[in-house]
Amino acid sequence: MALAQLSTRYPPAPGGVERHVEEISRRLVARGQPVRVYTSRLYREFPWQPFPADFVEPPTPPGLTVQRVPAWSLPGELHYPFFRGLYRRLETDRPELMHVHTYGTNQAAVARRYHRRSGVPYVITAHYHPIWSIYGGRLRHLIRGFYDRRLAAPIVGDAARLIVQTHEEERLVRANGFLLPRVEIIPPGYSPATPPADPAAFRRAFRIDGPYVLFVGRLASNKGLLPLVEAFSDLHRWDPSAYLVLVGADGGEEAAVEKRVRELGLTDRVRITGFVADESLLAAAFREARLFALPSQYEAFGLVLLESLAQGTPVIASRVGGIPEFIEDGKAGRLIPPEDAAALAEAFRELWADEATRTRWGTYGRETVVPRYQWDRVVDKLQGVYAEVLGR
Repeated sequence: MALAQLSTRYPPAPGGVERHVEEISRRLVARGQPVRVYTSRLYREFPWQPFPADFVEPPTPPGLTVQRVPAWSLPGELHYPFFRGLYRRLETDRPELMHVHTYGTNQAAVARRYHRRSGVPYVITAHYHPIWSIYGGRLRHLIRGFYDRRLAAPIVGDAARLIVQTHEEERLVRANGFLLPRVEIIPPGYSPATPPADPAAFRRAFRIDGPYVLFVGRLASNKGLLPLVEAFSDLHRWDPSAYLVLVGADGGEEAAVEKRVRELGLTDRVRITGFVADESLLAAAFREARLFALPSQYEAFGLVLLESLAQGTPVIASRVGGIPEFIEDGKAGRLIPPEDAAALAEAFRELWADEATRTRWGTYGRETVVPRYQWDRVVDKLQGVYAEVLGR
């Protein structure tokens, strides 16, 4: 079977969807299933940044091919990445099945058009975000509403399967009111990473000489970063030795975060590291953190929470999206209302000096929660979906 995976971006471009596509693709080829990934030459979308002209594709295992095509977008709030030449690539390569990643994207529309002309089926993994949680202003939200009302129904409806990660994600998609194909709930997996032999490597690399709260993710407007800085300001007054460490590529919010940090007089206590590509160094960041915080407006799942728990670090996260389906409040962490600086500050004060509770929650997360989420289980279920769609 010739299998195509379609994704807006792909590693070394950072991001959760990007990692998801890479993990399943590599495991599929390890099982003897050839995979061709169709993606763009974008490193990131906000701000718009293609890979450099001299970018060289990293080596891939036998059976895995990555095809990168140019992308372009309308400006400002009209932002929407279009793929140049994707349809022609599909016509040339003739896959037997297409797996599209991310609802509402150009690759989903292209896959449907190719399906209508060729009969080749496609499945969609939604990685769904509701309107109110997406990046951009009022015009962008209006455009997304138009898409949901007028354009999404045939693209989603013609898919052979719609794959979501949680029951909440399914509920949100169904709330659009159009007919869905058969829905499969397949949570993501977790890829364990081993910290370096020197546990202080991350601290030394970024000049952190005290206990710290960690955030890992895109520095984007929907991640609750400004309330996080506000809550940390309260914690810092209580414990002047504390640091806030923000790890991730700029997703359009870094300048606003830096401005608020300066206004609060926290420049010396907040570290913005940028994207950390070294997975062992990132594992050290999780392990050495006192707490991990994810106060997002919305998360379809929140895979980064598993990364924290795998290193034994408890989490404080928003009670949104799929997070409550695997993070039990008071067992592996604390759940709070999204973007609520006061609730986040209260959770910091509750746990900061309570080492016994942090240890108990971190151990529960590492030994009970994390083992439930394995990429091989994800691929088992995906192969079952592919076989059903193809009648095999």
